Amino acid sequence: MRDPFTLARRRFLHHTARLAAVAALPAMAAPAVLASVPDARGLALVHTHTHEKIDLVYADSERYLPAALGSLNRFLRDHYTGDIGLMDPQIYDQLHRVQQLLGSKGSFEVISGYRCPATNANLRQTRSGGVAKHSLHMEGRAIDVRLPGVPLSELHQAALSLGAGGVGFYPREQFVHLDTGRVRNW
Repeated sequence: MRDPFTLARRRFLHHTARLAAVAALPAMAAPAVLASVPDARGLALVHTHTHEKIDLVYADSERYLPAALGSLNRFLRDHYTGDIGLMDPQIYDQLHRVQQLLGSKGSFEVISGYRCPATNANLRQTRSGGVAKHSLHMEGRAIDVRLPGVPLSELHQAALSLGAGGVGFYPREQFVHLDTGRVRNW
């Protein structure tokens, strides 16, 4: 005869696994379903360090989608430590608007998203400038990107035209920095 605790535990684990699978279905179906919503906002990203890809709808006309935001937080984690931060959803709106302005359907290449304080401090010590002591990357309010097929200067100009947050131009490193801080550029 089996131990009642073991049987109860197995039933619990089986039930939990089924619930998790069912709960994941709406999140996985959301991009296909919501893509037909007129004001749905989505992004396609490729991370240059982890080589991961993500393509999803992160908001409908009125709200951000929590499951999609969670996926984006994980995708944009600190690639040095694996720490996951909470990204400001407005950064996704900036990327979406830039892409619309440029008429591009391609995937943004992400150089950096969230950065934990330890990583930021390490980069400040090992890089010759360009890493702010109080970087908005540590608050999940900044992202460094490029868009294949779009000249970096055009990406920079499109980001500036939004008049939203900070925009940095790094032609030597081949990326544009966008953030949700005060409006400024460098």
